[in-house]
Amino acid sequence: MVTEANENPAVAAPEKIPAAAPEPRAGLRRAVIGVERRFGSAALAFVLIAGIFGAVWSVLTPPFWGHDEITQFGRAYQVAHGGFLPEKIHDDRGPAWGGDVPVSIDALMSYAFHDYQNKPDEPDPIVVDPHAYDQLGAAAVSEETKQVWFTNTAAYSPIPYLPPAAGIRIAEALDLNVGGMVLATRWAGLLAYLLIVGFALRVLRGHRVQWLAFTVAVLPIALFQAGTVTADTVTNALALLVSALVVKGLFLGERLSKPETVAALAATILLPVCKPTYVLIAMLTVLIPARRFGFGGGERVATWQRVLPWAAAGIGAISFAVWMKIAAPTGDGMSLMRPEKDWGSVRPGDQLHGILTDPAHFLRVFGDSIARRDQHWFVQFFGELGFSYVEVPSLTVLASLLAFAVSIGAAERFSPRAANRTRTWLVLLTVAASVAMIYVTLYMSFTPVGYFIIDGVQGRYFVPLAVLALAVLLRWMPFRLTDAAGRFPTRGAAITVVAATSVALIAAVVKYSTLVWG
Repeated sequence: MVTEANENPAVAAPEKIPAAAPEPRAGLRRAVIGVERRFGSAALAFVLIAGIFGAVWSVLTPPFWGHDEITQFGRAYQVAHGGFLPEKIHDDRGPAWGGDVPVSIDALMSYAFHDYQNKPDEPDPIVVDPHAYDQLGAAAVSEETKQVWFTNTAAYSPIPYLPPAAGIRIAEALDLNVGGMVLATRWAGLLAYLLIVGFALRVLRGHRVQWLAFTVAVLPIALFQAGTVTADTVTNALALLVSALVVKGLFLGERLSKPETVAALAATILLPVCKPTYVLIAMLTVLIPARRFGFGGGERVATWQRVLPWAAAGIGAISFAVWMKIAAPTGDGMSLMRPEKDWGSVRPGDQLHGILTDPAHFLRVFGDSIARRDQHWFVQFFGELGFSYVEVPSLTVLASLLAFAVSIGAAERFSPRAANRTRTWLVLLTVAASVAMIYVTLYMSFTPVGYFIIDGVQGRYFVPLAVLALAVLLRWMPFRLTDAAGRFPTRGAAITVVAATSVALIAAVVKYSTLVWG
């Protein structure tokens, strides 16, 4: 059949319609998907949420109202100026360690200390005079210094203080005032938390268990500490990094990349000298099969590849032992943190002797501590915010529990082949031993001899152990969340977790602002 176009040359053939240019939205979507695949949804959500709320806490929290922030800043200032070892100072009350800080900073420290120590009754706000902080913070950082006491933080190695120390040096270079230096020190710690934990969550990208680690990382207490000056910021971050690497290399049975392997070895060395109670957590990297580390190739593993993780663990353990030897004398001055009637009552040697000679007594004290304080530790796990002692509201606790329920239910089922029964038990026993170390450490270093409970335990100390403890639970718990079609609700679970944690953080900020500032 001949067409009309062929019969009449005057009739032009229809022109080809050029392909439509790709819509800008499609290009943007591809870019977002590419970034998400490279970094992981949880890591991106973490950087956004933790960055916002960490910055909010850094500005909203009055200067030096964080957990031990006065002594934490003093130690950071000492490290910033080359004082890495504990420095003994004169104190008429007893043995003491500390260092020098500028007089103008000490003035703000002293005012903050008396302000939160003498808080008025409700409904008056805890901060009596907000303008006083503005005036003291506007002062120049003086060249004249004053010796201050910080025995409790002098016991810590300089490692967790490197980020805030860098913030202090930057503030000095920019000639910031007192308030600017405090804020720069806080932001330096927050930046370290974002980088280390962001990398930890990136380790778990592509796996639904990333949202469990995210839920722990954005707990109100974790972000409050990240927004203030404390050694716990780096400690928590490194513990979460070790946890993510152990989950990937052991429970998920996946091979670590070369950067992840380097991070695993570095964290194994650094975490033990950040806080003694988490030394065993760092050692768990040796449970990851050598073939899953990112060095070498194939299934054949050379002897040096097997030895390297153990060598890192050995260096970490030796560093831990050396620093404990260096810091041991500071334990004699810890009683000065207590009321005057308790000065001289904290004697680590006597407490250790009591544990060894009468363990039944220690176990009774331990049991009484749980019976009397467990509900307080439970709330503190979500947040008792600094030395204002403001506990997060019930909405925060409920929203966080919802995030935990969804993130646990949406996680993968861990294969028994990836983490056999023996290795799983070793992880559980290590977590249990770390919990025990928290109680024993505070019994020896903070509890008066003959006291009826183990004093000084706080729920925030258990945050670094949460991911690994829940990973063991997931290894043995087969139940998971599915939708009506039997599929795992990946996107819905992620949205729910992000929404729930955001609600938890907003509620905590509102309550804190109301009680502290009015």
